[in-house]
Amino acid sequence: MADPRGFLKVRQRELPPSRPVEVRLLDYRDVQAELAGTNEARLTAQAGRCMDCGIPFCHQGCPLGNLIPEWNDLVWKGQWGEASDRLHATNNFPEFTGRICPAPCETSCVLGITEPPVTIKNVEVSIVDEAFARGLITPQVPHFLTGNTIAVVGSGPAGLAAAQQLTRAGHTVAVFERADRIGGLLRYGVPDFKLEKWHIDRRVAQMEAEGTRFRPGVEIGRDISWTELRARYDAVVVAIGSTTPRVLTVPGSDLAGVQPAVPFLRQSNQVQAGDSIPDQVTATGKHVVVIGGGDTGSDCVGTSLRQGAASVTSLEITPQPPMDRPLNQPWPTYPMVYKVSSSHEEGGEREYLASTVELIGDEDGNVRHLRVATTELTTEGRLVPIPGTEKDLPADLVLLAMGFTGPETDTLVVQTGADLTGQGTVARGEDYSSSVPGVFVAGDAGRGQSLIVWAIAEGRAAAAAVDAYLRGSTELPAPITPTERAMRP
Repeated sequence: MADPRGFLKVRQRELPPSRPVEVRLLDYRDVQAELAGTNEARLTAQAGRCMDCGIPFCHQGCPLGNLIPEWNDLVWKGQWGEASDRLHATNNFPEFTGRICPAPCETSCVLGITEPPVTIKNVEVSIVDEAFARGLITPQVPHFLTGNTIAVVGSGPAGLAAAQQLTRAGHTVAVFERADRIGGLLRYGVPDFKLEKWHIDRRVAQMEAEGTRFRPGVEIGRDISWTELRARYDAVVVAIGSTTPRVLTVPGSDLAGVQPAVPFLRQSNQVQAGDSIPDQVTATGKHVVVIGGGDTGSDCVGTSLRQGAASVTSLEITPQPPMDRPLNQPWPTYPMVYKVSSSHEEGGEREYLASTVELIGDEDGNVRHLRVATTELTTEGRLVPIPGTEKDLPADLVLLAMGFTGPETDTLVVQTGADLTGQGTVARGEDYSSSVPGVFVAGDAGRGQSLIVWAIAEGRAAAAAVDAYLRGSTELPAPITPTERAMRP
């Protein structure tokens, strides 16, 4: 695909520059210095590195099955409209995935066996940004209405993808969101310096023009019962995400100043949106300790630095990952390697093999120190602190970014009797249907905490299942089934 000898002519992998750290810490704007597609010559050269590899393993790495070689070829030829069409054929929201997806497609790139892989993620976001700039992305209004009504509960990437697919199939779709704005964790869990929220607003406007109806500020199970919702609509899609945070169970974890990461990030995002938050928890002037080294932990680091923290320390209980792909994670699998996010570039310390053993507070009940010990891997495979290795870190704010244990299902189970899995997710069949007739499950609510590409893929697949349920058959694409999903990383 693209230039047959492009990967030989352009050996260097090149990405758009980021704004200087000292500049970007002054605001919450995107860390990139320029829009991804503004340097067309550089971009086409990078797209031209895509090989005629015969079997594009990037397809295997992407749960959406993105047609990566095809739109690389079209970008290289300067055919932006056609590239946008091929990109949107499998992905409803490439402006989201192109910014916050960890890009498993790139670790599956055939060129990546011997050379730096193709900049797939940057080409993707460049296509959609350029297509919007040229007015090539417009509402796709359905040609007819089926008369069927569908409620989608949750407006994260899974819910939005399901809603857009079903609206375009001619159904009347309403999206319910308990927060005051649409977007789920895209809106209130991802900082603006990674995803500016006008990207969400632009897609929501497109979806409204297509006919999707949005109902923010409505919590299903409380404002409207699940049984009432099911009675009102012909089908319901549960896309409530996985939002129950993993808790820390050590002495002192109930001290003031110890809290889950997402509420901290949500308040920051609300302030950036212009809201006034009484008693907002900020990192200003505080020694911040972030427990957890994933994306959420990284977001806490960048946010804390922008708020003027006195210090920021990230703790990870596991060893520091290797710099290069380990032998037990061969190509084309997704390797666990050392990564430096844009937030980590900006400052703070990172400590590995760090087990939190105690939180120490002052006489007023506020956290002041975090006691940490070196972690040891036992013969049974458990991670435990080594006695005698303890040290105290200053900590006025401790943010728990240790992941999520599952969706919030209390009202759903009580009001509908829906079955859960042993992991606490909503049980579902091969067609994404729950144990409640007419109720389907998409995204993290059924899969557990996962990637944005999985959420969009499941939203699209669940939409096809709902369409078939209502009409007997469907022409909507179904990227993946739950069984296939379980077989892939």
